[in-house]
Amino acid sequence: MNNRAMELGRPGSGKRRLKDLLLLKDNRFCADCRAADPKWASANIGVFICLKCCGVHRSLGSHISKVLSVTLDEWNDDEIDAMIEVGGNSSANAIYEAYIPEGYSKPGPDATHEQRSKFIRSKYELQEFLKPSLRILSSNSDKSNIQASFSTKIMNSFRTNSSQKPQSQEGMVEYIGLLKIKVIRGTNLAIRDMMSSDPYVVMTLGQQTVQTSVVRSNLNPVWNEELTLSVPQGFGSIKLQVYDYDTFSADDIMGEAEIDLQPLITSAMAFGDAGMFSNMQIGKWLKSHDNALLSDSTVNIVDGKVKQEIALKLQNVESGELDLELEWLALEQ
Repeated sequence: MNNRAMELGRPGSGKRRLKDLLLLKDNRFCADCRAADPKWASANIGVFICLKCCGVHRSLGSHISKVLSVTLDEWNDDEIDAMIEVGGNSSANAIYEAYIPEGYSKPGPDATHEQRSKFIRSKYELQEFLKPSLRILSSNSDKSNIQASFSTKIMNSFRTNSSQKPQSQEGMVEYIGLLKIKVIRGTNLAIRDMMSSDPYVVMTLGQQTVQTSVVRSNLNPVWNEELTLSVPQGFGSIKLQVYDYDTFSADDIMGEAEIDLQPLITSAMAFGDAGMFSNMQIGKWLKSHDNALLSDSTVNIVDGKVKQEIALKLQNVESGELDLELEWLALEQ
């Protein structure tokens, strides 16, 4: 859960907290088709959805998806708390869409009812895109009991730190793990000197800042440098910036991007001890028009470690791409 979602968990008007959650960036688009400005939600799943997807959710039955209007329906405190605990669409999709097959396309805002229905049923009712350890499927048990057990497992995936003791000192930062970031290479970076640039990468998470070395006169630098950040309990996104080093003047910006940590950390914590499992995919950060991904970025267990390869197109610059590899280390490791 990010910093903003944690703030929403504090006491206040229930409807106000719900609307504030809806204003978070990833919740401004439908969790299933990416249509803008969703006004409906599945209270027990924890996602915001559009009117068209809402109709399909209703057809699943309330034992699978309890649909409520954000503005028109009455919400109880438990329903609002559950939505805030999940944290919204990005966090939920890191679980429910962890295993979308290669080449499989989510429906878009203009999808037909049939396309929308097939995807939503596969995602929530059949649980086809979930990691195997979270799937609960049975034809011999009561459906409401099955879904109750399933919802409990999903909520436990998000409930990684909410039950921990409060911080003992005012302003003390509580960390949940370490993030190793391997900055591999840059490609076709922008020119900031006469014919080339002297690039280096800076990454910021909260109050922490780390950076690579400077590579002289190179628009396609290879760093292969490993940087480490401590991840606080209320983690947000990593702010990444590329600069051109100048000796006698201020360094020039060569592009920037944000790295959403939610898919990596949510998937890793939901899965547990990665060392107990063989190599496999456990999550995915999906490319969209509002992030800097060049392609979908999968979260994988590789030799007992949770890793994620990321290819970014730098933003607010004429050209430039960056390849990274993240590795998550939970605090107990």
